[in-house]
Amino acid sequence: MGFSKSADGSITLAEMREFASFPSSTQRYIRRSLDIALNRRDAMELWSRDVVEAASIRAQARVYGRINEIRAMVPDDSGLEQVEPFMAPLVTVSAFDLGQDRLISFAAYRFLYERLIGAGARPWLPGAFCAAASLPHLHPDKRRVLLQSISEAAATAIGWSNREPSFYPEWVEKVDISKAAN
Repeated sequence: MGFSKSADGSITLAEMREFASFPSSTQRYIRRSLDIALNRRDAMELWSRDVVEAASIRAQARVYGRINEIRAMVPDDSGLEQVEPFMAPLVTVSAFDLGQDRLISFAAYRFLYERLIGAGARPWLPGAFCAAASLPHLHPDKRRVLLQSISEAAATAIGWSNREPSFYPEWVEKVDISKAAN
């Protein structure tokens, strides 16, 4: 029992370290995306800083309306009959997120999508990422950066963990240090 809790703790810590390695704009986008997808709080009130961001949040909420449908269709195996109904909406939602210019690498994309869809989606994420990153709505330089960010190991993995993520980053209120010291 002690080993399992220790292993879970080290896995959670590794997830936190990975999240901390992303640029602050990527971290912000991941937290915002999770709030929208998981209905954790009012994303518009919390994340909207201006009319452009408000429009982006509304568009993201519309696109993320398909997340539950995607979660329900994660293929059990590599049977081709299950691929199209799952991959088509996954690529569409992925293309939206990559087009927001905040997910700067496969690692950031994978981190978010493991939480949006679940561990069962892991085998499908490299293909969805590469498909979405190749679409013409992205500038060619952006496509190059994204596609170069996926490692050979990630693209050709022979197996994936079925352990669900344990760290789901959330909004943290800033603390006024001058008031906290009193």
